[in-house]
Amino acid sequence: MMKRILKRYRTFGIILIINLILLLVKPSLGINSLEGTADNLKELLAIMPPIFILMGLLDAWVQKETMIKLMGKGSGLKGMIIAFLLGSFAAGPVYVSFPFAAVLMKKGSAFFNVLIFIGAWSATKIPISLFEASVMGWKFMITRYAIDIPVIIIIAYITDKVISSNEKKTIYENVEILK
Repeated sequence: MMKRILKRYRTFGIILIINLILLLVKPSLGINSLEGTADNLKELLAIMPPIFILMGLLDAWVQKETMIKLMGKGSGLKGMIIAFLLGSFAAGPVYVSFPFAAVLMKKGSAFFNVLIFIGAWSATKIPISLFEASVMGWKFMITRYAIDIPVIIIIAYITDKVISSNEKKTIYENVEILK
């Protein structure tokens, strides 16, 4: 039990130790590092509670059978489009997409569609795209989408093919452990 807790919070412990060493060795850099860490932690704490609420609602409201039908193996173009839309209408930094991806996997989404979702979240978010269009112009935004969307599909396809069935099974099993 204690090993699991230590393993789970290992990254936090390492960051804390590095910050403390920096504080001792070079105080000005240590203070800047601690302030940056605190800012990141505040951002995380501000973003994650609403995200967990939305994930809980998705988990409670969408039946596994429905998710399998919409985004599971054999969902084809429909599943890919739904994954793109879910990712594109998202808000928040990319690290927020991973808990959502875990819920999608737990509900039976195909690995390929989960990869599409994460790719769309990272590259085609509509709120950011609208801002981008207002600053850089619609032509730039449309050109970027014309490049990003096929690249997301290609990366998802290659990743889906490169990762073995056993590795995917392990990933899905790890998602189930998160319950």
